[in-house]
Amino acid sequence: MNKMKVVVGLSGGVDSSVTAYLLQQQGHEVVALFMRNWNDASVTLEDECPWIEDSNDALMVAQKLGIPFQVIDMSDLYKERIVDYMFDEYQKGRTPNPDVLCNREVKFDVFMKTAMSLGADKVATGHYARVDSTFDENGKEIFHLLAGKDNNKDQSYFLCQLNQDQLSKALFPIGELTKPRVREIAKEIGLVTADKKDSQGLCFIGKVSLPQFLQQQLVPKEGEIVEIFKDSPLFSQEIPDFSSKEEELEFLSRKIKYKKADGKVIGKHQGAQFFTIGQSKGLGIGGHKESCFIVSRDMENNIIFVGESHSFPGLHKKALKIAQSELHWVREDLKLKNGESMDVMARFRYRQELQQAKIYQFEDVFYMEFENPQSAIAEGQFASWYIADELIGSGVIS
Repeated sequence: MNKMKVVVGLSGGVDSSVTAYLLQQQGHEVVALFMRNWNDASVTLEDECPWIEDSNDALMVAQKLGIPFQVIDMSDLYKERIVDYMFDEYQKGRTPNPDVLCNREVKFDVFMKTAMSLGADKVATGHYARVDSTFDENGKEIFHLLAGKDNNKDQSYFLCQLNQDQLSKALFPIGELTKPRVREIAKEIGLVTADKKDSQGLCFIGKVSLPQFLQQQLVPKEGEIVEIFKDSPLFSQEIPDFSSKEEELEFLSRKIKYKKADGKVIGKHQGAQFFTIGQSKGLGIGGHKESCFIVSRDMENNIIFVGESHSFPGLHKKALKIAQSELHWVREDLKLKNGESMDVMARFRYRQELQQAKIYQFEDVFYMEFENPQSAIAEGQFASWYIADELIGSGVIS
């Protein structure tokens, strides 16, 4: 590999620290940038300010490696592109993934542009993923987003919205390594981040949890919890005869519209926007043999619908739908045309085992049908699809 100027997004964690070290070992000129994404102290937990702690750790790593370091403030952009979007989605009753958005809107967009303006050839992050390229018959370079080698840590899902241009400038040096090996390297070279715990919570506010963050921003409003029973006539509908595959997929991916009259009021909650499909904790419901799970939310009337047990019929679906405008192909050359379908492996949550599925493209809508019914498919989540270990596309579940 030729010597390049590489800007590393140094976050103050062990993964990005080892990323910077590996690039330096490969002989590249490495520059470290720390992104400050949040400056509203009113929503962090306790009195610790995680970004100060993280930027200090990042600075110490940069000093140890002897590479230039600077902090760039992205908090306005972050608020506008990530936080406002998230509130908007929650109020609509969808479940967004802030990490996927952060990569698409911040790290590989504005951050990448900033790095390029500093004369960088490439941008590197501490993601457990790999990028590779081949040439097609016309000599055009095609970039492949591959899963990280460490199955427990593969983060390709979080990068599912990147495009060819972004991948062409991205490096993921630790994608070939396992997490324990990354920690070992950090220890061997005496990095202060070697034993630092992985960051939990939101990718921008450090230690704050999503419900707490939302509660500080969205107004609580008391509503009812309605239990739907598994013998409800809603689940015993006869499956109609379909005149086309598209009609069948529309039926399989449909959302059941529950009404208060379909079940029984069993409790109260503080606002439907604080809950997500499939959630079972924090509902304060007693008197059931098994856990109750949220199966639907009526945002207009502020009602949460729940069903008892993992096997509750309203929790499972065989198909999901993605609007044409929310569809994204990492590999544009593999894009399906109207009427085409493809067998893939898919997931719609980080760390979910890959599931066998088939994707279908119709004139103005896209469907994914699973071999086995899937639990808790929530609107707003990203579904991503793979061929072997390559992520080729993704979209927002509608």
